[in-house]
Amino acid sequence: MHILIIEDDADFRLETAALLRNSLYRVTALEEFGNIAANLSSICPDLILLDLNLPGQSGFDICAKIRRFSDVPIIFVTGRSDSSDEVTALIGGGDDYITKPFPPAVLLAHITAVLKRAGKREAEPVLEHLGAQLDLARGCIRFQGASAELTKNELKILSCLFRHRESFVSRAELIEYLWDNSVFLDDNALSIHVTRIRGKLADLGLRDFIRTKRGMGYSI
Repeated sequence: MHILIIEDDADFRLETAALLRNSLYRVTALEEFGNIAANLSSICPDLILLDLNLPGQSGFDICAKIRRFSDVPIIFVTGRSDSSDEVTALIGGGDDYITKPFPPAVLLAHITAVLKRAGKREAEPVLEHLGAQLDLARGCIRFQGASAELTKNELKILSCLFRHRESFVSRAELIEYLWDNSVFLDDNALSIHVTRIRGKLADLGLRDFIRTKRGMGYSI
């Protein structure tokens, strides 16, 4: 499992990273906090440890931004013990809240519990086609070691195309599929989303991965 640490206290960050690596987790620890979304696109973590007091923006703000496109489990790890902060964190999309200081075993227990709960929710498969892997649980697409985060709408569109790979899906069929899955897009919005998806795929080296045939629709 891959854990991302978003923490500006260098000593705590290094100690936590060492603890997690010794517990056989894969760890990425950010040292810059300007563009968390861009970092997630390449890291694709299984869980995030998020501090509240960060330079430039709060952990609340970062959590809200992440929740716009990802359901990755988030544990707030902070020295702030006010109950109102904990309530705000959990209502705002956090999965757990731990107050510093704490024994290492407590952090590991919380991580295990949150990953276990997330595993029950994230039972969907990884779809594959032409070397590309669409991870429905983590909301990202991977190709040759690189990955890109997808919004929920982008994920639904690609999911439909992957499930009907090598056959064309008409725009009307795709919109109907999205509506059945609680994604409400009109024809123009669909075009915009497909263009954005193509941009992300091209950045991974998957140019011309989505084909368009006039009068027939899309296929991969």
